[in-house]
Amino acid sequence: MVRRSVGGMLTRFTFGPGSSSTGGPAFQEIIDAESFDAVISRFGLMLIPDPNKALTEIRRVLRRGGKVAAIVFSTPDQCPYLSIPHAIARRVGRLALSTEPFGEFRLSGPWVVEGVYRSVGFHDVAVHQIPTRRTFPSVAAAVEYAKALPVRELMGQLSESEQQQAWAEIEVALRQFEGPNGYESPCVLLIAVGTK
Repeated sequence: MVRRSVGGMLTRFTFGPGSSSTGGPAFQEIIDAESFDAVISRFGLMLIPDPNKALTEIRRVLRRGGKVAAIVFSTPDQCPYLSIPHAIARRVGRLALSTEPFGEFRLSGPWVVEGVYRSVGFHDVAVHQIPTRRTFPSVAAAVEYAKALPVRELMGQLSESEQQQAWAEIEVALRQFEGPNGYESPCVLLIAVGTK
């Protein structure tokens, strides 16, 4: 998402998967170079297949001294709500582990997101780790919400019976985080900030 103030009005551009936010020609035609003071991404940058290309375009549209800030998830071990479904889907479907990080974990780890920022020319890069909790009224609600997350791409590679088995195993595995107030698990977020 990109925002700017034009004539006192806040302008906001939102790009979805496969859109021009990946740095394609449409992105370059819509947004002039050096026209923004700041760009903010909330849980979006990590889902773009080529974050280097996206950050290169973000840098292009920022004015000198402009800032980019992105919130992404940390490493799989610090986000069990996301990593458990990934691991179970891969095991049940006998899917090979990719050498490339997948989905929510594409930019996981402070050193990864910092490296991507620096590789496209951002400086004064800072990455802040924020411990949070993922909460849902119940494990069933947590599983239902997970069905809309990028793990669905992995599930799409499984047969229907494998998908049913995987979701059943995911629900059982997530019960370890069930308590009197519903589902609650730890989750570490990273807020990465860089300057052009």
